[in-house]
Amino acid sequence: MNYMPGTASLIEDIDKKHLVLLRDGRTLIGFLRSIDQFANLVLHQTVERIHVGKKYGDIPRGIFIVRGENVVLLGEIDLEKESDTPLQQVSIEEILEEQRVEQQAKQEAEKLKLQALKERGLSIPRADTLDEY
Repeated sequence: MNYMPGTASLIEDIDKKHLVLLRDGRTLIGFLRSIDQFANLVLHQTVERIHVGKKYGDIPRGIFIVRGENVVLLGEIDLEKESDTPLQQVSIEEILEEQRVEQQAKQEAEKLKLQALKERGLSIPRADTLDEY
């Protein structure tokens, strides 16, 4: 096996099923069709997988182009072990509702935390008010 530097090492992975974790937290699963020197990816038959607790749902996305700088993790999926998961697949509507409920619960917990800090005379600056320097 010859070592190829950079993204050239992914040439062998073309036409194989991959999982891609994006910088914004989304998870994509699809067949890698193309890659360039900037690690930009083209995925075919792509689904966006949403996990909430022990459940997951897949939203069909079709052909998906991913800018290389947004890729956090790229891994080949073992097709033989793909179905061996302890997670339960649910409908798109159900997983989106569970995701919404989970996000609301996180926001409420964050509000309670900020309120408790405020009562103690502490504050955490919001991310959008911080300087970039």
